[in-house]
Amino acid sequence: MTVTRAPEDAYTAEPFVPDRGGLAALRRAAAGCRGCPLHRDATRTVFGEGAADARIMLVGEQPGDQEDRQGRPFVGPAGKLLRRALAEAGVDPGEAYVTNAVKHFKFSRDEPRKRRIHKAPTLREATACGPWLAAELAVVEPELVVVLGATAGKALLGSSFRVTEVRGTVLEREIHGRTERLVPTVHPSAVLRAQDREGAYEGLVADLKVAAQALG
Repeated sequence: MTVTRAPEDAYTAEPFVPDRGGLAALRRAAAGCRGCPLHRDATRTVFGEGAADARIMLVGEQPGDQEDRQGRPFVGPAGKLLRRALAEAGVDPGEAYVTNAVKHFKFSRDEPRKRRIHKAPTLREATACGPWLAAELAVVEPELVVVLGATAGKALLGSSFRVTEVRGTVLEREIHGRTERLVPTVHPSAVLRAQDREGAYEGLVADLKVAAQALG
């Protein structure tokens, strides 16, 4: 008997990524992605947002509750904090392209109909979503990529990535066949969770200032 596997069992978005087209074509195609099981529970795909010629791309972990509901990245509390930090560091948030390593919200519930609780995506899930991030990088061709947190870092730079070891430095690595300059830092949600929130915020701004200087 032949067993038919569901597309998500392969854990790759590759079959869903169009061969050609700009960001609009990618966004339309991503709406139907079933490259991993996360699409089953999420409300919608949350694709990247911003200008196709943005000089800087910010890559986070995954959509949160508000992003999943609205279908846009970084519209919740972490996004608000990130925009404030960018502006303070000298980067116009409106000129950045923002996206996530994983395009669907992964969550759990303590009880039915209760608040959805964020769960970190696995490296396998982030790798499955990698073709979408590769396509975004190929279209936007940013001069600099800001890596927000450990999940994004592992998705782009491998499982040995440690944000605490390289945050606030300019790295040069080959990513999906392109040489990219990257500045890693913490995810803004980590600032919101920090005991010393003011100190954590100042650290984020300092890292983003390194990115601003790298852009020139």
